[in-house]
Amino acid sequence: MEHSDTRLPSGTRSESIGVVGRVLLVDDEPTVREVVARYLERDGHTVDVAADGDAALKALARDPDIVVLDIMMPRVGGLDILREIRRTSDMPVILLTALSDETDRVVGLELGADDYVVKPFSPRELAARVRSVLRRSRSRPSTAIGRLTFDGLIIDTGAREVSVAGHVVELRPREFDLLAFLAASPRQVFSRSQILDQVWGSPAEFQDLSTITVHVRRLRHKIEVDPLRPRWINTVWGVGYRFEP
Repeated sequence: MEHSDTRLPSGTRSESIGVVGRVLLVDDEPTVREVVARYLERDGHTVDVAADGDAALKALARDPDIVVLDIMMPRVGGLDILREIRRTSDMPVILLTALSDETDRVVGLELGADDYVVKPFSPRELAARVRSVLRRSRSRPSTAIGRLTFDGLIIDTGAREVSVAGHVVELRPREFDLLAFLAASPRQVFSRSQILDQVWGSPAEFQDLSTITVHVRRLRHKIEVDPLRPRWINTVWGVGYRFEP
């Protein structure tokens, strides 16, 4: 963590947010747990802490609203915990990663992490990320009401269900939101920053643009016949993405 931001002045409170929940904070460093928990509690969250992967797996039984999860931990690592979470749940997960762990960050996004923060980090920034991820997990972006029907692709925005050639495709919530957002405006090109703002609900400066790249790649593997030659979600090089009706 950044040493300049590890203390909250006595008697102060973080910005009023209106979005609070139960946070499971998983990190094997006592200082990180103590300082981050203090910031989150000042924001009004209930915070459960776990010092290792085994304790984290047990703490999941308390049904947290969001998990802040360190990747590098002894015995059971953060990515293993993320895999276990995604077996049964779409609860939001923010990863804590080292600056050099680019591969782990990409794997984490592929596994379904909602966001990540690179160590050393500011507890204030992490608290803001928790607010942002909780807010967007509780409010879906506005999309067309009813069914969007294309050539073999049906997007039912009411049922939040997608089928390709008559077969239902299992999409994670963020994947569905991304597809529905693009399909609601056929052939309109959206930049990655615009997609972050509209679908993720947070400004680009609080997110890594590669998050969009990873989600588009994962979505293509689920709905495209040939993900390398996509029929539906096209890349507009140097700009962003568009849905081809």
